[in-house]
Amino acid sequence: MTQSEKLDSLAYSLGRYRQVSPKLAHRAGTRAEAQEWAREARPRLLELLGPWPETKVAPAPSFGGPVKRPDHVRRAVTFQTRPDMSAFGYLLVPEGLKAPAPAFVCIPGHGRGVDEIVGVDEQGRDRDDLDGYQHDFAVQCVRKGYVTLALEPLGFGHRRDPEARKKGAGASSCQPAAGAALLLGESMAAWRTWDAMRAVDLLADLPDVDPNRIGMMGISGGGTITLYAAALDERIRAVLLSGSFCTYRDSIYSVSHCIDNYVPGILNWFEMADVAALIAPRYLFVESGTRDPIFPEAGVRAALKGVASAYAAWGVPGHLDHAFFEAGHQFDGAAAFRKLGEWLT
Repeated sequence: MTQSEKLDSLAYSLGRYRQVSPKLAHRAGTRAEAQEWAREARPRLLELLGPWPETKVAPAPSFGGPVKRPDHVRRAVTFQTRPDMSAFGYLLVPEGLKAPAPAFVCIPGHGRGVDEIVGVDEQGRDRDDLDGYQHDFAVQCVRKGYVTLALEPLGFGHRRDPEARKKGAGASSCQPAAGAALLLGESMAAWRTWDAMRAVDLLADLPDVDPNRIGMMGISGGGTITLYAAALDERIRAVLLSGSFCTYRDSIYSVSHCIDNYVPGILNWFEMADVAALIAPRYLFVESGTRDPIFPEAGVRAALKGVASAYAAWGVPGHLDHAFFEAGHQFDGAAAFRKLGEWLT
């Protein structure tokens, strides 16, 4: 190693990565081995993300008035996720719904928060142009006939601290909140994942929703939340990870990302493909832009290869699909929505 390399922080990090051998890497070759691995791996993931709340509070939702859009009705909703915390979101219900219907939790990535995926602009006005890198994917979802709960991640939009609100619609309070979680021996990933699982509780209790047909989708940081929630919560029957699935090595390990993506010590146990293996045998769709600079294509393909082995072990290789599209870091959904419809409708 040259002196220049010894002064290079990335070279040092990559060297350390090569020394790591995740203790619970997925190596199962049969369905029975995959089941046995999952019985050990899921509690370990819970432990790494946690600690979790000791009590599970009822959602006790409070809904705002209806906002009628051309093809759906939107209502703001707040609900409890912890004794001292409320979550915010929007419930989108298709016009002419035939209940009980399939449903999705939709989780945005970094940006203005949940308004950015439900067709609300920075001035709070309705828009119809599927704008931004997230292309209002919650609106796309409800237009496909799904009851859709667009969930605001803690630290964005409606769930920010006063200092971030002063800085404008796009400013987040991921930091210092994610740093506060680390100081407590916890993680922002866990805080948000818990909220996402409580969002499933909320949907499952709605009379319009079939509780056996609930899925989850997210882009970027919202995809990270979706990954962990789906790995832990087996009620989530179908999953779309957009612009978020990769190897840890090629994404958050090597490229600058927000601290809210990090789970202390996880590489000692899992690579990202191993976490995704906990979604098997349920349906998983991964999509990625070929020019995404923060979740590079080579890392996505490597991670897909790893998770494909888990689906093969379960004997359901057809329950895993993926699509690459010619773009950067953005939501696409074209191929994904066609396939998801086969699983939840």
